[in-house]
Amino acid sequence: MVPESELQYHIRCGEGDVGRYVILPGDPGRCEKIAAYFDDAVFVAQNREYTTYTGTLLGEKVSVCSTGIGGPSASIAMEELHQLGADTFIRTGTCGGIDLNVKSGDIVVATGAIRYEHTSLEYAPIEFPAVADFDITLALRQASEELGYCTHTGVVQCKDSFYGQHSPEKSPVYYELLQKWESWKRLGVKASEMESAAMFVVASALGCRCGSCFHVVWNQEREKAGLDQDMSEDTSASVKVAVEGLKKIIQRDRELAALPNHDQKLLEKKEKGLLHE
Repeated sequence: MVPESELQYHIRCGEGDVGRYVILPGDPGRCEKIAAYFDDAVFVAQNREYTTYTGTLLGEKVSVCSTGIGGPSASIAMEELHQLGADTFIRTGTCGGIDLNVKSGDIVVATGAIRYEHTSLEYAPIEFPAVADFDITLALRQASEELGYCTHTGVVQCKDSFYGQHSPEKSPVYYELLQKWESWKRLGVKASEMESAAMFVVASALGCRCGSCFHVVWNQEREKAGLDQDMSEDTSASVKVAVEGLKKIIQRDRELAALPNHDQKLLEKKEKGLLHE
Protein backbone atom coordinates (compact mmCIF):
# COMPACT_ATOMS: atom_id res chain seq x y z
CA MET A 1 0.00 0.00 0.00
CA VAL A 2 1.42 3.36 -1.08
CA PRO A 3 1.29 5.96 1.73
CA GLU A 4 -1.32 8.66 1.19
CA SER A 5 1.36 11.35 1.19
CA GLU A 6 3.10 9.69 -1.79
CA LEU A 7 0.05 9.48 -4.05
CA GLN A 8 -0.23 11.80 -7.03
CA TYR A 9 -2.61 14.59 -6.00
CA HIS A 10 -5.33 14.19 -8.65
CA ILE A 11 -5.16 10.65 -10.00
CA ARG A 12 -4.44 9.21 -6.51
CA CYS A 13 -1.95 6.66 -7.86
CA GLY A 14 1.47 5.90 -6.45
CA GLU A 15 4.74 4.27 -7.40
CA GLY A 16 4.16 0.91 -9.11
CA ASP A 17 0.44 1.50 -9.70
CA VAL A 18 0.64 2.19 -13.44
CA GLY A 19 2.52 0.89 -16.44
CA ARG A 20 4.74 2.58 -18.97
CA TYR A 21 1.95 2.36 -21.55
CA VAL A 22 -1.35 4.16 -20.83
CA ILE A 23 -4.62 4.45 -22.76
CA LEU A 24 -6.42 7.73 -22.04
CA PRO A 25 -10.19 7.92 -22.60
CA GLY A 26 -12.08 11.00 -21.53
CA ASP A 27 -15.07 9.24 -19.98
CA PRO A 28 -14.40 7.43 -16.66
CA GLY A 29 -17.19 5.04 -17.63
CA ARG A 30 -15.08 3.65 -20.47
CA CYS A 31 -12.16 2.61 -18.26
CA GLU A 32 -13.62 -0.69 -17.09
CA LYS A 33 -14.55 -1.58 -20.68
CA ILE A 34 -11.01 -0.87 -21.85
CA ALA A 35 -9.51 -2.76 -18.91
CA ALA A 36 -11.54 -5.80 -20.00
CA TYR A 37 -9.10 -6.13 -22.92
CA PHE A 38 -6.17 -6.37 -20.49
CA ASP A 39 -4.97 -9.53 -18.80
CA ASP A 40 -5.24 -9.59 -15.00
CA ALA A 41 -6.71 -6.08 -14.85
CA VAL A 42 -7.24 -4.55 -11.41
CA PHE A 43 -8.92 -1.35 -10.27
CA VAL A 44 -6.33 1.08 -8.92
CA ALA A 45 -7.98 4.38 -8.02
CA GLN A 46 -10.84 6.81 -8.66
CA ASN A 47 -10.84 10.52 -7.88
CA ARG A 48 -12.80 13.28 -9.63
CA GLU A 49 -12.67 12.57 -13.37
CA TYR A 50 -9.72 10.19 -13.02
CA THR A 51 -10.37 6.44 -12.91
CA THR A 52 -7.43 4.06 -13.27
CA TYR A 53 -7.06 0.34 -13.95
CA THR A 54 -3.82 -1.57 -14.53
CA GLY A 55 -3.18 -4.95 -16.15
CA THR A 56 -0.98 -6.43 -18.88
CA LEU A 57 -0.93 -6.68 -22.66
CA LEU A 58 1.47 -9.16 -24.27
CA GLY A 59 3.02 -9.51 -20.83
CA GLU A 60 3.74 -5.77 -20.48
CA LYS A 61 2.29 -3.67 -17.68
CA VAL A 62 -0.30 -1.26 -19.08
CA SER A 63 -2.90 1.08 -17.63
CA VAL A 64 -6.01 3.00 -18.56
CA CYS A 65 -6.75 6.36 -16.94
CA SER A 66 -9.66 8.64 -17.78
CA THR A 67 -8.96 12.35 -18.20
CA GLY A 68 -12.35 14.04 -18.23
CA ILE A 69 -13.14 16.61 -20.92
CA GLY A 70 -10.61 19.03 -22.37
CA GLY A 71 -6.93 19.85 -22.28
CA PRO A 72 -6.54 21.09 -18.69
CA SER A 73 -7.59 17.84 -17.03
CA ALA A 74 -5.87 15.73 -19.70
CA SER A 75 -2.57 17.51 -19.08
CA ILE A 76 -2.89 16.88 -15.33
CA ALA A 77 -3.33 13.15 -15.96
CA MET A 78 -0.32 13.02 -18.27
CA GLU A 79 1.89 14.98 -15.88
CA GLU A 80 1.05 12.77 -12.90
CA LEU A 81 1.23 9.50 -14.85
CA HIS A 82 4.62 10.59 -16.19
CA GLN A 83 5.78 11.17 -12.62
CA LEU A 84 5.05 7.47 -12.05
CA GLY A 85 7.00 6.30 -15.09
CA ALA A 86 4.50 6.38 -17.95
CA ASP A 87 5.95 7.57 -21.25
CA THR A 88 3.62 6.25 -23.95
CA PHE A 89 0.05 7.54 -24.23
CA ILE A 90 -2.84 6.75 -26.57
CA ARG A 91 -5.90 8.96 -26.44
CA THR A 92 -9.12 7.25 -27.49
CA GLY A 93 -12.51 8.92 -27.57
CA THR A 94 -15.08 10.62 -29.76
CA CYS A 95 -15.02 13.41 -32.30
CA GLY A 96 -17.29 15.26 -34.69
CA GLY A 97 -16.48 15.09 -38.38
CA ILE A 98 -15.65 18.20 -40.41
CA ASP A 99 -14.46 16.85 -43.76
CA LEU A 100 -17.44 15.65 -45.82
CA ASN A 101 -15.80 12.27 -46.39
CA VAL A 102 -15.75 11.57 -42.65
CA LYS A 103 -18.92 9.70 -41.68
CA SER A 104 -20.54 8.66 -38.43
CA GLY A 105 -19.00 5.41 -37.24
CA ASP A 106 -15.67 5.98 -39.01
CA ILE A 107 -12.31 6.13 -37.23
CA VAL A 108 -10.08 9.20 -37.32
CA VAL A 109 -6.39 8.87 -36.46
CA ALA A 110 -4.85 12.27 -35.77
CA THR A 111 -1.52 13.18 -37.34
CA GLY A 112 -1.58 16.61 -35.73
CA ALA A 113 -3.94 19.06 -34.07
CA ILE A 114 -4.92 22.71 -34.40
CA ARG A 115 -4.12 24.48 -31.14
CA TYR A 116 -7.43 26.36 -30.86
CA GLU A 117 -7.25 25.90 -27.08
CA HIS A 118 -5.16 27.37 -24.29
CA THR A 119 -3.62 24.58 -22.21
CA SER A 120 -0.81 24.00 -24.70
CA LEU A 121 0.25 27.65 -24.44
CA GLU A 122 1.60 26.90 -20.97
CA TYR A 123 3.90 24.25 -22.43
CA ALA A 124 5.10 25.71 -25.74
CA PRO A 125 4.83 28.93 -27.78
CA ILE A 126 2.08 28.98 -30.38
CA GLU A 127 4.60 28.52 -33.21
CA PHE A 128 5.34 24.99 -31.96
CA PRO A 129 3.20 22.36 -33.73
CA ALA A 130 0.96 19.86 -31.95
CA VAL A 131 2.07 16.68 -33.70
CA ALA A 132 1.32 13.05 -32.84
CA ASP A 133 4.13 10.53 -32.42
CA PHE A 134 4.86 9.00 -35.83
CA ASP A 135 5.15 5.39 -34.63
CA ILE A 136 1.94 5.52 -32.60
CA THR A 137 0.08 7.13 -35.50
CA LEU A 138 1.26 4.42 -37.88
CA ALA A 139 0.34 1.68 -35.39
CA LEU A 140 -3.17 3.10 -34.88
CA ARG A 141 -3.79 3.43 -38.61
CA GLN A 142 -2.63 -0.12 -39.26
CA ALA A 143 -4.72 -1.47 -36.39
CA SER A 144 -7.83 0.34 -37.60
CA GLU A 145 -7.42 -0.86 -41.18
CA GLU A 146 -6.72 -4.44 -40.08
CA LEU A 147 -9.90 -4.35 -37.98
CA GLY A 148 -11.81 -3.37 -41.12
CA TYR A 149 -12.85 0.14 -40.12
CA CYS A 150 -13.14 3.07 -42.51
CA THR A 151 -10.09 5.04 -41.40
CA HIS A 152 -9.10 8.67 -41.94
CA THR A 153 -5.72 10.14 -41.02
CA GLY A 154 -5.08 13.86 -40.81
CA VAL A 155 -5.30 17.02 -38.77
CA VAL A 156 -7.99 17.50 -36.12
CA GLN A 157 -9.16 20.75 -34.55
CA CYS A 158 -9.14 21.15 -30.77
CA LYS A 159 -11.23 23.65 -28.88
CA ASP A 160 -12.08 24.50 -25.28
CA SER A 161 -15.81 25.14 -25.75
CA PHE A 162 -18.14 22.39 -26.94
CA TYR A 163 -20.98 24.85 -27.55
CA GLY A 164 -18.68 27.31 -29.25
CA GLN A 165 -18.74 24.78 -32.07
CA HIS A 166 -22.33 23.61 -31.86
CA SER A 167 -24.06 26.92 -31.00
CA PRO A 168 -21.62 29.63 -32.15
CA GLU A 169 -24.39 32.12 -32.89
CA LYS A 170 -25.07 32.43 -29.12
CA SER A 171 -21.56 33.68 -28.42
CA PRO A 172 -20.60 37.39 -28.39
CA VAL A 173 -17.61 36.36 -30.56
CA TYR A 174 -19.73 34.32 -33.00
CA TYR A 175 -18.09 36.00 -35.99
CA GLU A 176 -14.65 34.70 -35.02
CA LEU A 177 -15.92 31.19 -34.30
CA LEU A 178 -17.69 30.95 -37.65
CA GLN A 179 -14.74 32.40 -39.55
CA LYS A 180 -12.31 29.95 -37.95
CA TRP A 181 -14.64 27.02 -38.63
CA GLU A 182 -14.77 27.95 -42.31
CA SER A 183 -10.98 27.97 -42.33
CA TRP A 184 -10.82 24.46 -40.85
CA LYS A 185 -13.17 23.23 -43.58
CA ARG A 186 -11.14 24.78 -46.37
CA LEU A 187 -7.94 23.34 -44.94
CA GLY A 188 -9.29 19.79 -45.03
CA VAL A 189 -9.38 19.26 -41.28
CA LYS A 190 -10.85 15.82 -40.56
CA ALA A 191 -12.65 16.32 -37.27
CA SER A 192 -13.09 18.35 -34.10
CA GLU A 193 -12.40 17.25 -30.51
CA MET A 194 -11.02 18.71 -27.31
CA GLU A 195 -7.83 17.06 -26.04
CA SER A 196 -5.22 16.09 -28.63
CA ALA A 197 -3.57 19.48 -29.17
CA ALA A 198 -2.80 19.83 -25.48
CA MET A 199 -1.77 16.19 -25.14
CA PHE A 200 0.60 16.25 -28.14
CA VAL A 201 2.33 19.40 -26.87
CA VAL A 202 2.51 18.12 -23.28
CA ALA A 203 4.06 14.90 -24.60
CA SER A 204 6.70 16.93 -26.43
CA ALA A 205 7.42 18.97 -23.31
CA LEU A 206 7.78 15.83 -21.20
CA GLY A 207 9.77 13.89 -23.78
CA CYS A 208 6.98 11.31 -24.16
CA ARG A 209 5.05 9.69 -26.99
CA CYS A 210 1.36 10.36 -27.67
CA GLY A 211 -1.15 9.51 -30.38
CA SER A 212 -4.93 9.68 -30.79
CA CYS A 213 -7.76 7.73 -32.39
CA PHE A 214 -11.43 8.70 -32.42
CA HIS A 215 -14.87 7.33 -33.11
CA VAL A 216 -16.89 9.75 -35.25
CA VAL A 217 -20.24 10.42 -33.58
CA TRP A 218 -21.65 12.89 -36.10
CA ASN A 219 -20.63 15.23 -38.90
CA GLN A 220 -22.51 18.52 -38.84
CA GLU A 221 -21.15 19.46 -42.26
CA ARG A 222 -22.61 16.34 -43.85
CA GLU A 223 -25.92 17.23 -42.19
CA LYS A 224 -25.79 20.74 -43.65
CA ALA A 225 -25.00 19.29 -47.08
CA GLY A 226 -28.01 16.95 -46.89
CA LEU A 227 -25.85 13.82 -46.98
CA ASP A 228 -26.96 10.56 -45.39
CA GLN A 229 -25.66 9.68 -41.94
CA ASP A 230 -26.83 8.11 -38.70
CA MET A 231 -25.60 9.19 -35.29
CA SER A 232 -23.18 6.59 -33.91
CA GLU A 233 -22.42 6.54 -30.17
CA ASP A 234 -20.90 3.04 -29.92
CA THR A 235 -17.28 3.77 -29.07
CA SER A 236 -16.13 0.13 -28.99
CA ALA A 237 -14.38 0.47 -32.36
CA SER A 238 -12.01 3.24 -31.23
CA VAL A 239 -11.28 1.29 -28.05
CA LYS A 240 -10.31 -1.78 -30.09
CA VAL A 241 -8.11 0.38 -32.32
CA ALA A 242 -6.33 1.83 -29.27
CA VAL A 243 -5.75 -1.60 -27.73
CA GLU A 244 -4.55 -3.23 -30.96
CA GLY A 245 -2.42 -0.19 -31.77
CA LEU A 246 -0.82 -0.37 -28.33
CA LYS A 247 0.02 -4.05 -28.91
CA LYS A 248 1.85 -3.05 -32.09
CA ILE A 249 3.84 -0.41 -30.19
CA ILE A 250 4.79 -2.92 -27.50
CA GLN A 251 5.95 -5.40 -30.13
CA ARG A 252 7.95 -2.74 -31.97
CA ASP A 253 9.57 -1.53 -28.75
CA ARG A 254 10.68 -5.09 -28.02
CA GLU A 255 12.13 -5.51 -31.51
CA LEU A 256 14.08 -2.26 -31.23
CA ALA A 257 15.32 -3.11 -27.75
CA ALA A 258 16.76 -6.36 -29.08
CA LEU A 259 18.83 -4.63 -31.76
CA PRO A 260 22.25 -2.95 -31.42
CA ASN A 261 21.98 0.85 -31.45
CA HIS A 262 23.23 1.09 -35.04
CA ASP A 263 20.58 -1.34 -36.28
CA GLN A 264 17.88 0.50 -34.32
CA LYS A 265 18.65 3.73 -36.16
CA LEU A 266 18.65 1.99 -39.55
CA LEU A 267 15.30 0.34 -38.82
CA GLU A 268 13.75 3.65 -37.75
CA LYS A 269 15.00 5.36 -40.93
CA LYS A 270 13.68 2.55 -43.11
CA GLU A 271 10.23 2.66 -41.47
CA LYS A 272 10.05 6.43 -41.97
CA GLY A 273 10.98 6.18 -45.63
CA LEU A 274 14.39 7.78 -45.16
CA LEU A 275 16.34 4.68 -46.21
CA HIS A 276 15.93 2.92 -49.56
CA GLU A 277 16.54 -0.74 -50.30
